[in-house]
Amino acid sequence: MQNYLSRFALMFILLWGIDLSNAKSDIELTLPKGFKAETVLASLGTIRHLAVNSNGDIYVKLGRLKDGKGIYVLRDINKDGNYTVIKSFGDFLGTGIAFKNGYLYATSNTAVYRYKMTNNEVADPDKPELIVTGLVAGSEHETKSIALDNAGNLYVTIGAPSNACQPMDRTYGSPGQDPCPLLEKTGGIWQFKANQLNQSYAQGIRYATGIRNIVGVDWNIKENQLYAMQHGRDQLSQIDPKDYSNEQSAELPAEEFLQVKKGSDFGWPYCYYDHLQKKKVMGPEYGGDGKQQGRCAGKDQPILGFPGHWAPDDLLFYTGKMFPEKYRNGAFIAFHGSWNRAPLPQAGYNVVFVPFNNGKPSGNYEIFATGFTGKETVMGPGQAKYRPCGLAQGPDGSLYVSDDKEGRIWKIVYGK
Repeated sequence: MQNYLSRFALMFILLWGIDLSNAKSDIELTLPKGFKAETVLASLGTIRHLAVNSNGDIYVKLGRLKDGKGIYVLRDINKDGNYTVIKSFGDFLGTGIAFKNGYLYATSNTAVYRYKMTNNEVADPDKPELIVTGLVAGSEHETKSIALDNAGNLYVTIGAPSNACQPMDRTYGSPGQDPCPLLEKTGGIWQFKANQLNQSYAQGIRYATGIRNIVGVDWNIKENQLYAMQHGRDQLSQIDPKDYSNEQSAELPAEEFLQVKKGSDFGWPYCYYDHLQKKKVMGPEYGGDGKQQGRCAGKDQPILGFPGHWAPDDLLFYTGKMFPEKYRNGAFIAFHGSWNRAPLPQAGYNVVFVPFNNGKPSGNYEIFATGFTGKETVMGPGQAKYRPCGLAQGPDGSLYVSDDKEGRIWKIVYGK
């Protein structure tokens, strides 16, 4: 009976549309002067990344299936800021979703699919084309994010199912494997053809390596270059209490903003970036003490480092015209928030902005949107009301931010 009622409820949503935006946000985001955040969706579950179509429809990817579906489509039917669910499809969970050249691309944890768009609608939601299959998914860092360039290439992030490639993961006294066998199929970004069906590792190219885990990735059209945000490793003080205090372990290593080129090697698991020393050093599993560079001196460096464990979950280069000039082609980054800075308070849970010029940051980052947690101090991620996850730009230049704890979406506008 319960399953029957669930199916009936979903049918009602799809046929008639249910307004999910009327619930007023129980928090108020803090934004720069002139900006305003509007709640366009109150709750839909584990919304990961999202993409906005040219007609304003919002396509969201769920980390857990809802009524058997992983992609939901939202529409502002009356053009009054109130969005309703008009469609759901895709029987796979995941994170990545993007529009490109008349197709909607979406990922599961092991594959990439695409749907042909016709008249701003998915032409055949029950029959997606399989673009990439057979990708490794472990017990952690299994989500796949995507970016597409203008030359017909698809970039897929494949996280390593490990903290630092120890035989006994996250265990004191277990040395790191050298060389790390996980780098063969994980710990980097793979490039595939966006229009070729049924590709696997054999048809792909390992575009960049030495990256523990990436969730936020974007192709910068102006620079014609790939950029990504790395989740740094954890638990330095637990692995090496002699050389690291709890305070150091909370702040290190940096979450790295990467300019990714073909052949880049950012050094994981052997190295990590210390944003306080502004250099890459060897990890304790490989004989490091927090100061030695060794082989890490020759690894590719980030273009900017953020405090440890903030958990960057999306990256977006702003190309719209609604926001002031300083934001054009700058980077917005959604930080999901930490879980492992104890006994210190947790941190992150915000959206930051990084100004850009000539392909590099032209200044330090600034907090753009905060207040998601609903409280001043958070000792554990469960205490946060919301956790930013996805970013998308609307056709009018507005910025959408999703939360994957309650499934809320905000639309941030300027001057309205």
